Parts: sequence; C-alpha cells; structure tokens
Amino acid sequence: MPTKKSAPVDWEALLAGLSRGKTIAEYGADRCIFRQGEPADSIFYIRQGKSKLSVISSQGKEAIVATLNAGDFLGEGCLAGQPLRMATATTITDCNLFRIEKSLMLRVLHEKHEISELFVAHLLSRNVRYEADLVDQLFNSSEKRLARILLLLAHFGKESRAEPVLPQISQDSLAQMVGTTRSRVSHFMNKFRKLGFIQYGDNDGLTVHSGLLSVVLHD
Repeated sequence: MPTKKSAPVDWEALLAGLSRGKTIAEYGADRCIFRQGEPADSIFYIRQGKSKLSVISSQGKEAIVATLNAGDFLGEGCLAGQPLRMATATTITDCNLFRIEKSLMLRVLHEKHEISELFVAHLLSRNVRYEADLVDQLFNSSEKRLARILLLLAHFGKESRAEPVLPQISQDSLAQMVGTTRSRVSHFMNKFRKLGFIQYGDNDGLTVHSGLLSVVLHD
C-alpha cells in the first residue's frame, strides 16, 4: 500500500512566533546576503525568492555550490560551531528573508523538540540534494547539468505544471552554475527551445516544461 506523502512544513508559520532576535530582511536581485569569511552569527530563512551559495578559492576562482529557493535556510553552519561563513550567499531574484540570531535559533531548537526534529529532517533532505548535485557535477554531461539546474530553479516536482524560472537569468550565470562555457550553454538552450522544453516569454522570462526531464533521465 503506497505511503501518504507528508505535507511540507510551514516554516514561516513556525518561525512567525519568534520575536526578539528575528528581523525581516529584503534584498534586490544580485545582492549579497553574507560573504565568505564574515562572522557566522545568524541563520536566514528564505520566505520569497531564489539565491545561490558560492565559494572562492585562495587563487580567486569562484564556484557555485548550491541554488536555494523559498522554504530553504541559509547559514546553518553557525549552529554547528562554524565561527566564519564558509560561502557567500547572493540573491538571484528579489528576496524576502527572516534573519534569526544564532543564540535565538539555538534556544528554540533546544526548547522546542518538535521544531528541532523538523529542522534536522530539513537539513538531511538538503544534504541528500547536495550529494545529488555533487554526483551530477562529477558524472553527468554539461547538457544534463544545465537541464537539472533549470528544473531545480523551476521547483520541478513541487507542482504538476510549468513554472517561470526567473524574470531574467543570464547565460553567464547559468554557465557558472553548470561549470561550462557560455557558448555551450547558449547551444543547449537553443536546443531545448527548439525541442519545446523551454520557452522565452516577455521581458526574457523563461518557462521550463516537464519534457526537459527527459534530458536528465536519458542515458
């Protein structure tokens, strides 16, 4: 007998009751939320928008390690004793976030066991996704990686419909996420468009259709 799918956690409702130590932060697109090397003194919850985590090597090379959507947390490493930010968080679209001080979040997790259990489950789910991202980077072609990133940005699987990804997303940004050149991204995007997997709309908006999943699943 198939198991019933559990309802998503309404983190905004759970966090809404917190007062001291929680503030609302709003950022426009392409703005820095926190930088690698800064003190890790708070955790962020994305209420609306999309963001990315990137790291910069000592040689100055930058790599995007994750893309995050509404319902995700940023900066959880501070709860595990991380003194400094290990990555830079940057908005991809306009974002509305809760900023929660480290001391407050630690107290909530200690005192409210139901929230603590849900938070641990959320982090484990995120780790599974990060592992899938790593496997994708190591073993899949750049075409498959691009398709998977577009599906993730479109929240594919959350609802059974096509969804606009972004009002604007540059091919340079996509190339950085995929780990390939802009010319390769341009080639694959044109291919996806001709096959009907993506569609450009007004103001360079992009819609991803479920047929793009065939690129990821194809051996």
